[in-house]
Amino acid sequence: MKTYILLLLMLGSSLIFPQKSDSFKWPNENKMAVSLTWDDGRSSQVVTGTPILDEYDIKATFYVVPSLMMEEIDKWKEAAKNGHEIGNHSLNHPCSGNFLWARNEALEEYSIDQMRKELKEANNKVKEMLGVEPSVFAYPCGQTFVGRGEATMSYVPVIAKQFTSGRTWLDEVPNDPAFCDLSQLTGVEMDGKSFEEIMELIEHAKANNLWLILAGHDIGDENIQTTEVAMLEKLLPYLKDPKNEIWTAPVGEITTFIQELRQ
Repeated sequence: MKTYILLLLMLGSSLIFPQKSDSFKWPNENKMAVSLTWDDGRSSQVVTGTPILDEYDIKATFYVVPSLMMEEIDKWKEAAKNGHEIGNHSLNHPCSGNFLWARNEALEEYSIDQMRKELKEANNKVKEMLGVEPSVFAYPCGQTFVGRGEATMSYVPVIAKQFTSGRTWLDEVPNDPAFCDLSQLTGVEMDGKSFEEIMELIEHAKANNLWLILAGHDIGDENIQTTEVAMLEKLLPYLKDPKNEIWTAPVGEITTFIQELRQ
């Protein structure tokens, strides 16, 4: 009986305090990985953001809606040419109709077939516009369903078939590279956060050998959905410094690394 109770206690502690993934090894003896990502294809990302990233030679992932890139299409072409990853963020940015602005593209009214077709069309448009075909995806609003009630279905399997990875939004934890579902990678918000707040996330990820995917929208000082320039100007040199033992790369590059190890 005592042995049985001890085993239960050990199991309980492992569930409450999960162990870090020591068996997974990042390249060059790094202790964690970071990917910087932004959604939608907003103009500020290439007007304000990519010049700062290029200054430090750090490549990011931009999940775009094709129609939103048109205002700064030349800068988007330059960003792709400079090695920034372009991902798919859907054709029409469908979200739950509880977002009133999304009522005309409500996920509750979508079907799996419609989603599949629109994702393919979005990829084709990005390829026509930028000459690159997205291999990574970010779920609009972080939502992974279509339909309603008993007819609700996950479109994660569609993403798993069409893309190497899918990223959600407003998550609370980084990804464990030895465990995570690459089609449902977590994305932790960096909009509105200070460098000190981002460092708390980094320190947790580094202590546990994790992959932190930071997610944002605008870049500058414009509104609540904005990654602050002042934060980036502190974060980027920190990420670039080898002594901090962080591998910083686009989502697709890290996804490929994990896939190869798993195979």
